Amino acid sequence: MMNGSTGQRTGGRGRVRAVSAALGLLAGALTATAAGTSPATALTPPVAITADDLTTWQTNGIVWSMAAGDGVVYAGGTFSTLRPPTAAPGTDEQPAVNFAAFDAATGAPTDCSLSFTVSSGTATVRALALSPDGETLYAGGRFGAVNGVGVSNIAAIDTATCTPLNDFKISVTATVRALAVTSGTVYLGGDFNSVGGQTRSKFAAVTTGASLLPFTANADEVARAVEVTPDGRHVLLGGDFFRINGTSTHALAVVDATTGQLTTSYPGFIHNNSTVQDITTDATGFYTANEGTGGGVFDGRIALNLSDFQQRWRDTCLGATQSVAVYSGVLYSGSHAHNCASMGAFPDQPRKHLLAQSVDDPKLLPWFPDTNDGIGEPVGPRVMAQTSSGGRHYLWVGGEFTTVNSKRQQGLTRFADGPDTGAPWVPNVSLSTLTPGQIDVNWQTSFDTDDGELTYRIYKDGSNTPVHTTTGYSVFWDRPQLTWTDTDVAPGETHSYRITASDGTNTSGKSPARSATVASTTETYPARVRSDGASLYWRYDEGTSTFAHDSSGNLNNGFLRNGPAYRQTPAAVSGPSTAIGFNGTNEYAYSNRQQAAPDRFSVETWIRTTTTRGGKIIGFGNLTQQNSTRHDKHVYMRNDGRLVFGVRSGWARTVTTSAAYNDGQWHHVVATQGPFGQGMALYVDGQLRASNILVSDNEDSPGYWRVGGDNLSGWPSRPDSNFFAGQIDETAVYPTTLSASQISAHYALRNG
Repeated sequence: MMNGSTGQRTGGRGRVRAVSAALGLLAGALTATAAGTSPATALTPPVAITADDLTTWQTNGIVWSMAAGDGVVYAGGTFSTLRPPTAAPGTDEQPAVNFAAFDAATGAPTDCSLSFTVSSGTATVRALALSPDGETLYAGGRFGAVNGVGVSNIAAIDTATCTPLNDFKISVTATVRALAVTSGTVYLGGDFNSVGGQTRSKFAAVTTGASLLPFTANADEVARAVEVTPDGRHVLLGGDFFRINGTSTHALAVVDATTGQLTTSYPGFIHNNSTVQDITTDATGFYTANEGTGGGVFDGRIALNLSDFQQRWRDTCLGATQSVAVYSGVLYSGSHAHNCASMGAFPDQPRKHLLAQSVDDPKLLPWFPDTNDGIGEPVGPRVMAQTSSGGRHYLWVGGEFTTVNSKRQQGLTRFADGPDTGAPWVPNVSLSTLTPGQIDVNWQTSFDTDDGELTYRIYKDGSNTPVHTTTGYSVFWDRPQLTWTDTDVAPGETHSYRITASDGTNTSGKSPARSATVASTTETYPARVRSDGASLYWRYDEGTSTFAHDSSGNLNNGFLRNGPAYRQTPAAVSGPSTAIGFNGTNEYAYSNRQQAAPDRFSVETWIRTTTTRGGKIIGFGNLTQQNSTRHDKHVYMRNDGRLVFGVRSGWARTVTTSAAYNDGQWHHVVATQGPFGQGMALYVDGQLRASNILVSDNEDSPGYWRVGGDNLSGWPSRPDSNFFAGQIDETAVYPTTLSASQISAHYALRNG
């Protein structure tokens, strides 16, 4: 599929060797800190490459391989033309037959032009590596000629003249997918079974004069990665194989650099349906990119120590990893990661294609530039290369993608160690006045593609001087709520607030002004919800944003998806609050914070609808960006307007109201689950409407609270729609079972 190690070696070994520093995990603040906190700095350490893509020429096909050194980046693959940045396919193109060379600092092609061709079929360049002195570029793939000079799937290029070396010729019977070069040896891996007329299965070594060496590391399946250790004594092998020289070792092996004899094997270390696509090293470790096929496989990255060739860490993200590169103690990778929940990061969702981790810890660092999947398989990025030029360090990425950071860009992109030019998102702000004599300023932490720790400044009543400054940590899947309370106000006064987010270099625009009038008395309904112990409480008073602030005090804010209708009136309860409207098609809200499945709980909300298609009102699911695959602890409406409360206890257990509630009036809905003897109970408008005292269990799977829609597959009397069409207000979740008297009291306070 790809060369696992091409284009990442300089000085003949292929990658710019970055000595890895001992860097600990970044600890980010999740709640507001005091005024005067030190401001954030651009690029949250140890990240040292910005996520801002630089203008780069494009290919019209897939880039499979790269090598970089002395400010030049060489790219090979399956393409026929180049075109300028921003140019649409088919415009302003110039020929480039499966190969091109670029100025690392400008992204523009150099005058080095080579044509890799084959007499029949499709030629492709799958491997590129530079000699240690940078004078020779070695290329491997499936091709029979370079600029008309006959070769057999491997060639050497004089970098000074950009011409093939006629004295480097040896027959390789099939595709070469990986190359590594030392001062006297060229290691190769691929599909072949013969090199220079002698048996060499998948791996081989030749001299820089193209003579076959005794090195023998015969594999039973395709080779995809070759990397020489920094001391030159060993060669790291990766691929699909299960045996090297007859000994069991799957996907990864360490062999003697002279003989090819196996020195460290890895039977059972990597899932049988997973392979190693790429290997890179730094001064103390080596790192693998792994791709799996099927369910329950291994798709992530592994860090191993060079001292003993044993594992340092591995991550468990799902979404095949294709390439890895180390710079300044950080492992950068190209993949199509879509589920990293098993390691405390994002749940299954649309793919993310570029990630970063400390070489000492698998926790994802705040570096999230992105591509799309692109053409071909498609999987997005395929290869990485890096080099320095003009005082800057550049990380190049090649692959199948056709967009970068949501802009049109095909085949190639690049990033640098500065300057950081991307500003954080404008914060989403909501005000609340639940306590007399003060205004609570609530906001959803922002997102920046290469900064986790951001500085927030609050501006009051149009002033350009902030009244409060604080910092908070956020990543795209975890944007916790922050809150600051303004007590320098008086009852009856109206004040407005705006907030900016800064990474220390770039500052967002000010958020739209939000105004509130200071309360002189306590609103009785929300006061009772909070005093009864709500752990999540969304009132839906935000206006236009993606943010539902949590009034419970627990900062478990909600994300609003696909633009529901804000500030709907009249609200369910009296007072200044408003409701929210969902369209019954794709709009919903989910909680920012993943939590363990509660064994005792109450969910409470108000609804108003005339729908005849039903839909989920509130529930607990394992996913956020798409319909959940695990889902229960929910209340949904049937097509006929009757309400169902369901949990999964061995199978779907439900209780259903006898009356319908799609009459266009506001209704108070509470579902509780307690121990055996209390079991399941469903209340509507302050009265118990259905129950089952025997069911005290539910699905034990972590998840998120969702409002307005989620999967209802497999549930009794499933309605036509998974999504609720109507208005919802005053949603609360409790870690306890509310009593009948508490529920009736809440309902009675609707006019309070």
